[in-house]
Amino acid sequence: MSAVPVEVGWDADAAVAAWHGLPPLAGDVTTDACVVGLGATGLAAVQALVDRGLSVIGLDAGRVAAGAAGRNGGFLLGGPAPPLHQALAQWGDCAVDFYRETLRELDRVFELLGPDVVRRVGSIRLAGLPGAPDDAELADCAEHEAALRAHGIGVERYAGELGAGLFLPDDAAVNPAVRALALALPLTQVAALHERTPVTSVRAGTVDTPHGTVSAGVVIVAVDGRLEIVLPQLRGRVRTSRLQMLATEPVRPGRLPCPVYCRWGYDYAQQLPDGRMFVGGGRDLFVEDEWGTRTQPSAAVQHYLDGVAAQLAGEPVTVTHRWAASAAFTADSRALCTEVDPGVVAVGGYSGHGNLVGPVAARAAVALALDGTAPPAYFAG
Repeated sequence: MSAVPVEVGWDADAAVAAWHGLPPLAGDVTTDACVVGLGATGLAAVQALVDRGLSVIGLDAGRVAAGAAGRNGGFLLGGPAPPLHQALAQWGDCAVDFYRETLRELDRVFELLGPDVVRRVGSIRLAGLPGAPDDAELADCAEHEAALRAHGIGVERYAGELGAGLFLPDDAAVNPAVRALALALPLTQVAALHERTPVTSVRAGTVDTPHGTVSAGVVIVAVDGRLEIVLPQLRGRVRTSRLQMLATEPVRPGRLPCPVYCRWGYDYAQQLPDGRMFVGGGRDLFVEDEWGTRTQPSAAVQHYLDGVAAQLAGEPVTVTHRWAASAAFTADSRALCTEVDPGVVAVGGYSGHGNLVGPVAARAAVALALDGTAPPAYFAG
């Protein structure tokens, strides 16, 4: 592993560097609703609450999207974490409803942010890593393809210089930090958003921070990683793990025509138009080491990612950034949308697949908190 400072590659974007920042909470305050966590999920919850006419305070321990929401692979993928045929077997027909709802969410994001932020280029599920395809995963791709076709969801077979697998034309790519900051900016005009305000405890009607207490009739806890730390009631239902990534100097542009997830989804990468690559994964090879809330990258995983990056690039790479983030996993890969105390609803546990799932869960959480509407069956209540 080359010696590279621990910095998030996405933050090198000029739009992130230009972020003006938001003040921390300053004293006790009363509001209709409080949202804990200002990633893509929390921002969707803020918007949904504002749309209902409520006064809203949003809190984040760091910068907007400085956690997993701004440190992930930037994939906007339709559907749940498991491939559709597996989700159907585990969850039933609601898996298809879920897939369609995530595609509608992608349409919403694109309409809000446009092609300068959201690149609707599809995605590739590669059987194995570049080179000879993994036969077992190729067989699974065939089942995946059949399930998608049976429900009228776009899919094509992929065979190209990377190998073989599936092309999912509905998917998209994004700089996740840019996406979140672009969504946050207009919300600062209609809600009180506060960065650098860690939450120390949450209970019915009250959110405590070192800077003051928020009193609110509705609380939405919209953090993914460390969810079981913020809400100890969820220990045993979600478990936080470290996810690691790196970024490279430009390689041959167009080598990755769209986001690529490979080796059963454990490794993933996208390439920007300028040739830079953003590569993550390896968690499954070091599972026991990766459980926990550490966000410093490890030498073992990063060394593995160096090799993955070179394989995906088809040439030697120079790494410019290395980083990690915390994300929560559930046993069956169903995200949580659940009331943990009267008026306190938690969402999270996206199992590494939250860029579209999170906002869908946020709106379900608001409906649960305000209307008592049970979450859809594809969420664990």
